Amino acid sequence: MSEERKKRVLQAIIKHFVETAEPVGSNTVLVSYQFHVSPATIRNDMAALEKEGYIAQPHTSAGRIPTDKGYRLFVDEMADYKKARELAIIELNHIREEYKVEKVREKLHDAVNLLARATKSVSFGTTPDNPRAFFLGMSNVLRQPEFMDNSVNASEVFEVLEKSDNFVNTLASLTVKDSVRAYIGEENIIPQIQSCSIIVTKYKKDGFDGYLGVLGPKRMNYPYNIVLTEEVKKLIEK
Repeated sequence: MSEERKKRVLQAIIKHFVETAEPVGSNTVLVSYQFHVSPATIRNDMAALEKEGYIAQPHTSAGRIPTDKGYRLFVDEMADYKKARELAIIELNHIREEYKVEKVREKLHDAVNLLARATKSVSFGTTPDNPRAFFLGMSNVLRQPEFMDNSVNASEVFEVLEKSDNFVNTLASLTVKDSVRAYIGEENIIPQIQSCSIIVTKYKKDGFDGYLGVLGPKRMNYPYNIVLTEEVKKLIEK
């Protein structure tokens, strides 16, 4: 009986049990882990491992599970720590990137909410993990006399906001860099929102960038909204 093969069988049992939490049968070991021996050979190896105390048979299953002794041998002599380190670093880097995106998303959502409340207009932003814009303060549109008296204008604006991917494409076509820009009425290239003005800027945070801005009637306090957008952008980038 090959001691090296027995170790490989134990390693296969531990790997499969760790991944599935199911007792492991000899056929699973043979087929899934490509042992080029007979089924009887694998059964004999497993019987020897059980006799030596490295695996055990639960009462409810014909398969085997590792014992503490089996895990100890695996940890001390069989584990591939080089490969484990590579996988761990990849996973940690992935989680760190997800965490950074999540923190930017949370901060941006708070900032857009703040901007909507301060301007009493619709505010919008784009997050690193989503090319579509999100809008807050939509009900503010309906409170403006321009839209209370003209339901067509209001419905056209809402139609544009619902198709937020088109809205982002429009933002991408504008000359928006680090400064805050105002696009007034017919300066907006989307006809349905030419009854409105847009205040927009780009933010940068943790290697990501996106848009932040305000949409409201042309009758808006431009200096106030521009300065508010600048200040909220600073909060995001802080």
